[in-house]
Amino acid sequence: MKEQSAVGFLIAKIHQLSGRIFTKLLKNHQIEINPAQGRIMFVLWREDNITIQKLAKKTSLGKSTLTPMLDRLEEMGYIKRVPSKSDRRKILIQLTEKDRNLQNEYVLISREMTDLFYDNFSTEEITQFESYLQRLFENLQKYESK
Repeated sequence: MKEQSAVGFLIAKIHQLSGRIFTKLLKNHQIEINPAQGRIMFVLWREDNITIQKLAKKTSLGKSTLTPMLDRLEEMGYIKRVPSKSDRRKILIQLTEKDRNLQNEYVLISREMTDLFYDNFSTEEITQFESYLQRLFENLQKYESK
């Protein structure tokens, strides 16, 4: 019989601990958004002016989870909802000038977090580890889409 793996347990522990550390780093830099909101912003920094459906897919967040987070980001002045000119049924999510100023600071904190993750890893180990993580993610995505 194959020995039980602790991968799920370890991933959960790493997720919780890294979330606490990342939140602390954000607070230390006086950034008012949390890591989950940062995930939304990260997607928008790469592709601004997208629909809520596309944002939900790119963040892997359900619309019921995403909507209140967008409400809060809009209240804080980081995003705005704009009706689509090509399809009145669609609402686009756009960055604001306040958000554009946040991006540089957030990227620096993300790099600091990455440095913590990969302390004492070689470049080859990082590449191999990230390929394994990608495969795990794809396995889970494949199962979810059944």
